Amino acid sequence: MRKESNQEKIVKEVIDDFKKRAEERRSFDLIWQINMNFLMGNQYCNIGYGGQLEETDRQFFWQEREVYNHIAPIYDIRFAKLSRIKPDINVIPATNDERDKQSAKVSKKIYKSLKNKLNIENKVNQAIKWSEVCGTVFYKLGWNSNLGQTVGIDEDGNEIKSGEVELSVVSPFEIYPDSPTCENLHECQSLIHAKAFSTSQIKNMYNVDVKGERINTFALDNVSVGVGGLGFNGTAPKIIETIQDDSAIVIERYVRPNYDYPNGRLTIVAGDKLVYDGELPYLCGEDKTRDFPFVRQTSIEEPGCFWGTSIIERLVPVQRAYNAVKNRKHEFINRLSLGVLSVEDGSVDLDNLEDEGLCPGKVLVYRQGASEPKYLQSESIPSGLSDEEENLLDEFNKISGVNDLLSANSVSTNISGNALELLISQDETRLNASVESIKFAVRDIAKIILRLYKQYALFPRIAKIIGENGQIEMFYFSSSDISSDDIELENQTDGSQTLSQRREMIFSLLEKGILNDESGNLTNRMKCKILEMLGLGIWENAQDINELHLKRADNENLKMLSGKNISVSEIDDDKLHLNSHIAFMLGEDYEKKSENNAKIEKIFLEHIKAHKKKMEG
Repeated sequence: MRKESNQEKIVKEVIDDFKKRAEERRSFDLIWQINMNFLMGNQYCNIGYGGQLEETDRQFFWQEREVYNHIAPIYDIRFAKLSRIKPDINVIPATNDERDKQSAKVSKKIYKSLKNKLNIENKVNQAIKWSEVCGTVFYKLGWNSNLGQTVGIDEDGNEIKSGEVELSVVSPFEIYPDSPTCENLHECQSLIHAKAFSTSQIKNMYNVDVKGERINTFALDNVSVGVGGLGFNGTAPKIIETIQDDSAIVIERYVRPNYDYPNGRLTIVAGDKLVYDGELPYLCGEDKTRDFPFVRQTSIEEPGCFWGTSIIERLVPVQRAYNAVKNRKHEFINRLSLGVLSVEDGSVDLDNLEDEGLCPGKVLVYRQGASEPKYLQSESIPSGLSDEEENLLDEFNKISGVNDLLSANSVSTNISGNALELLISQDETRLNASVESIKFAVRDIAKIILRLYKQYALFPRIAKIIGENGQIEMFYFSSSDISSDDIELENQTDGSQTLSQRREMIFSLLEKGILNDESGNLTNRMKCKILEMLGLGIWENAQDINELHLKRADNENLKMLSGKNISVSEIDDDKLHLNSHIAFMLGEDYEKKSENNAKIEKIFLEHIKAHKKKMEG
């Protein structure tokens, strides 16, 4: 009985903490909802006095309420540029020791093998969409023991899996920090991840029965919100609150290691049931410490605030003003085209005149002696409206930091190539903060992946890497092959470079002769590398054969280094093999291995002599 009361106390504490954090985050929720509505075209919404999102209605039946959405194309341009970022991970060994070098190579192979399996690039693109709308997004990593390769059978005949890393994108609506003034995850002492699930899902996940409730969630719907022009109404997509029946909220509260909980604390509450209360499960922090399995990514960092800022939030006032100017302009055009009639009281049938107006061919009957109806003289459209429209369009570009340089009016036809390149460079500069956040997030994801494998990959497992030329390399590894605490992860690839920019750089290096050897010629290896960098690695079969020869020579180097005699084959390309063997003998691995082993040097020299003899013959 005492145990049950203690569990109820923990459940109540977690639920009360969740409600308190949800109330503190309420203002950010409303901002994110407004951003999503403006992106989708529902731009006549605002925050009401009761702290709820409200729709504004027309003040007059003739009022123009069209939406001229400039936020959506700006979002599309930013997403298109940011989605080109494909950060590569370089694992650097802690020392020059051979074991550290081998560990770094294995760690990099592990990440490359998981890059496609976990679909990391698509997950990053999904996260970019959230961060561009709400300003912040999170990645959640974990270990699923029900995935992976089958390593055995238990007593009940069920398969025992080796386990695998899981990666998911978490929207900011599901994350609740202990304080909104923390600038990053490292400053948070506790974090709550809350999400609504159906009772059947909770049963499958935790094997507990919980009471289903009606949970408020957000959904997309087409609702008439009073948009449109004179005489017609339109609809716009709108984020609305809906009810999810037979569901419950699963609350996961993570507490960082402290004096009371040296290994941290994870408490999971599903509905009104406590399903787990113990230490943090993952050693994903620095120096094998237990930490939150989350990675944070932002669009624009906000000083002194946990939540980042979205560019849409800054564009909302400009979009409101632009809609107002355009609609007032069209109302003025309506007055010019439809006209405003001046009619003497009692001179005509007003009902007929209001229904039909002064249509062509109409026979207008008015009272004898009365003045005939006539149009009031209208003024032309004020130039100030057009000037303000142009100013607001310019303000869109200034605030967003992006500009479509391919549009007809963006770039003068007399601009030079260097000036155009400078414009493109300046256009990309405003995205640097978002680009760096993506790179740091991918780096942190790779760190946690390696640390999870270090913790859980206790048995040897097989993985594969598919190269750019379609070749598959299989390799075995276990946790002992990973020393993630001694490995630094860096982004070396500038993912913002397009294929055309890389090709231009390669052609420039070729023209200057930088890629030539000492005799001024391009080696076969360099030709293969150039074709690979140009995206034409398997374009010609001849170059594909050269690549196969180089790989064969590399394998021969490893075999001879282990003391095995390798004979020269009739099909070997002797020149390619010679270059590969000599380059390997000049390397550090060969020098260390052959320093006290004359047999290895003899094997290499005899093999090289055989190649030279075959070339002379």
